Amino acid sequence: MALHRQASGDRAEETVDVRPHLAPLGEEVVVPRFRMPQESTAPETAYQIVHDELMLDGKARLNMATFVTTWMDSYADRLMAECAPKNMIDKDEYPQTAALEERCVNILADLWHAPDAEHAVGCSTTGSSEACMLAGLAMIRRWRARRRSAGAPADRPNIVMGVNVQVCWEKFARYWDVEARLVPMAPGRTHLTADEAVAHCDENTIGVVAILGSTFDGSYEPVAGIVAALDHLAASGGPDVPVHVDAASGGFIAPFCDPDLVWDFQLDRVVSINTSGHKYGLVYPGVGWVLWRDRAHLPAELVFQVDYLGGTMPTFALNFSRPGAQVVAQYYTLLQLGYKGYRRVAQACRDNARWLAAEVAAMGPFELVSDGSGIPAFAFKLRDDITDYTVFDVSELLRTRGWLVPAYRFPPGLTDLAVLRVVVRHEFSRDLAGLLIADLRRVVNRLAHPGRRTAGDRPGESSFHH
Repeated sequence: MALHRQASGDRAEETVDVRPHLAPLGEEVVVPRFRMPQESTAPETAYQIVHDELMLDGKARLNMATFVTTWMDSYADRLMAECAPKNMIDKDEYPQTAALEERCVNILADLWHAPDAEHAVGCSTTGSSEACMLAGLAMIRRWRARRRSAGAPADRPNIVMGVNVQVCWEKFARYWDVEARLVPMAPGRTHLTADEAVAHCDENTIGVVAILGSTFDGSYEPVAGIVAALDHLAASGGPDVPVHVDAASGGFIAPFCDPDLVWDFQLDRVVSINTSGHKYGLVYPGVGWVLWRDRAHLPAELVFQVDYLGGTMPTFALNFSRPGAQVVAQYYTLLQLGYKGYRRVAQACRDNARWLAAEVAAMGPFELVSDGSGIPAFAFKLRDDITDYTVFDVSELLRTRGWLVPAYRFPPGLTDLAVLRVVVRHEFSRDLAGLLIADLRRVVNRLAHPGRRTAGDRPGESSFHH
C-alpha cells in the first residue's frame, strides 16, 4: 500500500469543519484532521464528514484505467454484507465459507484443464499480486531443491519475464532476492516472445512468467510458443525451465472467448496459473486465485495446517485475517452466471472494446496500438504528424466529463511510445461507449482548434442561467 508520512507543522493542526445543522447540541463543530478527537461524534455526523470528502473521488464506473470490477448486483451486495464479519482464515469457525472456496478452486481447475481437477491444488488470495508471490515462492523452492540435490549452487536465482509485467513480479524478485530478467520491448514487440524468453534463461532460472493479457495493450503473450521453445531448449540439453501464466485478466476471458487457445494446464510445462477474481471474475476488489497443476509443484514445506472440523486443512498465504465476503461473492457469481453467462459477459466486453477501438481509429488523429482482440482493453496513440497536443492533454480534458482514461509511456525499449488505454468491463455498456466516443470527439475538436470559442465566451452569453 501507499506509504504516508506523519503530518507536521501547520498541517498537523488542520481541522475539519462540521456543518452546524449536523452537529447535535453540545457536540464539537470542528474536529482535528490528523488526530483522534477527544469526544465521540454522532454516527450520522461522522458519516456525513466522510461522505462529503469522498465526493471528490472519481466515479468508479467511469474509470477506464482499472480492470477491477465496479458493479455487482444487489444479491451479491447482500451476500457480501452478510459475510463481511467472517474471517476467512478461521476455517473451523466458518467451515462452509471454506467449502465454497474449495468449490471455486475446483471450478477454475476444470476451466483451466488441470490434469486432476477433482483434487485441484489451489487457494484464494487477496488478489493476483499475492497469488503471483505464492506462485513465485513455489518455483524458487522447487528450483533450490533441484539444485541442492544435484550438488549445484543455489544462491543466484533469476526469473525471466517481459518488462510489461505487473509490478508485483518486480516486488517478488526484490523481496526474495531473485534477479529479475526483464526482457525489454522493441518496435513491433510489445510483450515477451518465445525467442526472447529462451535467450534469457540459464541453469539459475526458476521460471518464465507469461502474461495472458498485458496491462499495457491488452495483448496475449504466446504461451504455447514460449512453452514449445523451452521444450526444445530442454531437449537440446539446456535447463528445464517451468512456466507460470499470469492470467490476472485473461484467466476469465480466454476460456470463454478463445476456447481453442492452448495456454493453460494442457501444456505440461505450465506449472501454475493465477487470476484476479476481482477483474473479469466479476467480483469487487479483494479476491484472487492461484492454482498448481498438481501437488508436486507446491512444496509441502510452504503449506501450513490449520484446525478444521476437528481435523486440519492445508493453507498457503502471505496474509492472515481477511473477510470471506469476496470468496462467497466469487462462488455466487460462478453459480449465477454459469459457463454460458460468463461467455456472454466476456464476449460483450470484447465486442464493446473492439467497437470502441474501431471508432477511435476512424476518428482521424489516432492510431491503434492494439484493438481489444486479447483481453477487452486496447491502447492507441496520436499520429506522428499531430504535434499541437499530446495524449496527456487528451486524458486531462476527458476528466472534465468524469472519464478517467490513463495516458502513459511504454516501458524500456519503447519509451518514445505514449498512449491512451481504455479497459472495457462488464458494467460498461455500448451506450456508455458511445458517450465516451462523443466526448473524445469534443476533446479532439477543442485541442485541434484552441482558438475556437466555446459556450460562455461570446459577449452577452453565459453557460449558466438562474
